[in-house]
Amino acid sequence: MHKITLLDGKSFLCKESESIVEGARRNDLYLDHSCLSGRCSSCKVRVIKGETITDSDELPLSVIEKRENYILSCIRKPLSDLYLEAEDLSQYGFASPITIPAKINSITPLTEDIVEIGLRLPPNQTPQFLEGQYLNVLWNGIKRSYSIASASTEKEIKLIVKNYPNGQMSGYWFSQAKVNDLLRIEIANGTFFLRNHTEMESLVFLATGTGIAPIQAILKSPQNQDRLKKFRKVILLWGMKYRSELFWNPNQENITFVPVLSREGKTKAYVQDKMEELELDWTSTVVYACGSDDMIQQAETKATDLGLYNTNFYSDAFVPSN
Repeated sequence: MHKITLLDGKSFLCKESESIVEGARRNDLYLDHSCLSGRCSSCKVRVIKGETITDSDELPLSVIEKRENYILSCIRKPLSDLYLEAEDLSQYGFASPITIPAKINSITPLTEDIVEIGLRLPPNQTPQFLEGQYLNVLWNGIKRSYSIASASTEKEIKLIVKNYPNGQMSGYWFSQAKVNDLLRIEIANGTFFLRNHTEMESLVFLATGTGIAPIQAILKSPQNQDRLKKFRKVILLWGMKYRSELFWNPNQENITFVPVLSREGKTKAYVQDKMEELELDWTSTVVYACGSDDMIQQAETKATDLGLYNTNFYSDAFVPSN
């Protein structure tokens, strides 16, 4: 057992046979994470002191980040006592994931290759989740992760699903699924959610494609409205290929919505590039990004170059299932 100490003074004992994230969870502490397989960078954390080990190349980390002692805590195991530049998130009210039945309540086409799935739960099941988290759908031996697109106060659990050619679950959603189909879901996972940010002037959301789903949930959440109002500026940059694919408009007074269309106009436009056009004090800005891993990595680099503190960049990368 090794003692892991966090910036907020909390500590826990972690086995050499378990990852740092697993050790924290076993002790009812929550560290940033998402995929739990080292393919995204949500669990990235800097080691202030101590030694860790992993069998992975940690590809989401840049050479500079590795040099500065950043690790992916979901696949790193301790070799000694550790001091981490991280905080315990359990104060926000996380609940352990549970597996429950769910039936398809609605299937609504949003674009040619995107549908919204509405799920209804048994009357005696009221799982807790924070807007921004994701769930796993279990069907026919297949397990797939989807961000929750609905607020926790809504009756339905909503998912936004894209059709991927030759995808096993895509084949189900777009060719076989029907209302009242019985599924199982594991809810809820991940640590992508809106936190308390004091003395921050601006909040920027970045999304590509169906990465808008968790941001949609965050913005619709009644419990987040007071948090949103504390910012002088709240900006949403959402990237799609064509304007016709924009299936949602936040339509909130305090939200500036900027569609970023990569296939319309004389030059291709990308979410990460549009950040440079925002007139913000980046030292007093916080960024939440969800979507493709390429966008997230490029956006973090650009944002920090503009002056954003890297601890104010939160992300949830959509990584391939296979």
